[in-house]
Amino acid sequence: MKIEDLYDIFRKFPEITTDSRDVRENSIFFALKGESFDGNNYAVESVRKGAAYAVIDSKMVYDNADGDVKDRLILTSDVLLTLQALANYHRCQLGTTIIGVTGTNGKTTTKELIAAVLSKKYKVLYTQGNFNNHIGVPKTLLRLTDEHQIAVVEMGANHPGEIKTLVNIVQPDYGIITNVGKAHLLGFGSFEGVIKTKGELYDYLREDSGTVFINNDNEHLRKISTGLRLIRYGRGEDKELLVRGELVSCNPFLTFTWNVCPSVYSPMEVKTRLVGAYNLDNALAAACVGTLFAVSPEDISDAIREYIPSNNRSQLVKTEDNSLVVDAYNANPTSMAAALENFRLMTVQHKMAVLGDMKELGNVSLTEHENVIKSLLNSDFEMVCLVGDEFRKAAETIDEAFFTNNRHFLSFKDVNALTDYLKDNKPKGMTILIKGSNSTHLTDAVGCF
Repeated sequence: MKIEDLYDIFRKFPEITTDSRDVRENSIFFALKGESFDGNNYAVESVRKGAAYAVIDSKMVYDNADGDVKDRLILTSDVLLTLQALANYHRCQLGTTIIGVTGTNGKTTTKELIAAVLSKKYKVLYTQGNFNNHIGVPKTLLRLTDEHQIAVVEMGANHPGEIKTLVNIVQPDYGIITNVGKAHLLGFGSFEGVIKTKGELYDYLREDSGTVFINNDNEHLRKISTGLRLIRYGRGEDKELLVRGELVSCNPFLTFTWNVCPSVYSPMEVKTRLVGAYNLDNALAAACVGTLFAVSPEDISDAIREYIPSNNRSQLVKTEDNSLVVDAYNANPTSMAAALENFRLMTVQHKMAVLGDMKELGNVSLTEHENVIKSLLNSDFEMVCLVGDEFRKAAETIDEAFFTNNRHFLSFKDVNALTDYLKDNKPKGMTILIKGSNSTHLTDAVGCF
């Protein structure tokens, strides 16, 4: 079937699902395959549950289907590629203005802040949660309707070439790389590999005469941004900045000032619900995008002020006994260092850190976990709980003298061991940073504090 014919069907039945358990009446089921499942095996069932059509790539399933079901099976050579092609075709037919967002850290928060700002003036579609991969991105695009004026699409990657694949599907008009850092080094091979892959967004926009919003303070991004139309934001005094901002405080919530350059009014102060000074760059990115799209400074400030983070990203959680800074959705050396530095700067008494393993670091994992532990030596944390095998290995390589000076370090095999310990040793009156990769499941311990 030609993509144009499939698109005609999609316009009649615009709800897409890739999970047979979530099939709705008159939806289209795409039978994707994974390491431990094959959606083709559920295609007939999906049609019988009410799906208008099922897109499959198994000729055996097609040949063995009953006549009434077979008429609603669409046989393709590759379901995933068909889903991506349909999403791209839909994007091109609508012609919606699209802003592509990627980066090592902060891309989800930046995407949501940009969407919040633009929503003050426009009908905006944006990536839900972190549906930012080769499946989530096309599903996001297929949610576009004629009503949407702008889309903000997040794109993630943990291997070379993945951003290139996604930008060719999305074909963004504007792009932003929040930053580049040490993450997914097992897949990328090196920090240089991270820069090259994230820079694939710039490569596409360079060839397509697109526009980039750039943090002018980031040397790595400036180096790879030649030949692009740049809309700059930052904290410096560069005369080419469109938006400039300054940190006021972060105790625990970020407060900052910002204005449009050249300044035509006094800087506006914004008290956010974001924990972490590192979120200043994310907020300035949103202000920069909003300014270019003619959202008023007052509406920009209100949108950032009203935004409340979720999904365990820089959240402040109050329990009966403690205050928790929960940043446990993801962790890598760059984001871990930023979180710890911000926590050090918080003027609160009785600090405690609960740190989970940083995943996918390859052969530098031991060194990077050792670096985190050593960085804690000059902190004022009263207790540090290290969770996971990577931190355990790193702790074993460090001299016991490091674990002195009124500091108590504990190491736990996993989050279950941590929660068992907390049953009889619950801290009280503490401000606690909880930071680690999502796969360490530190959020399971939040209720124990």
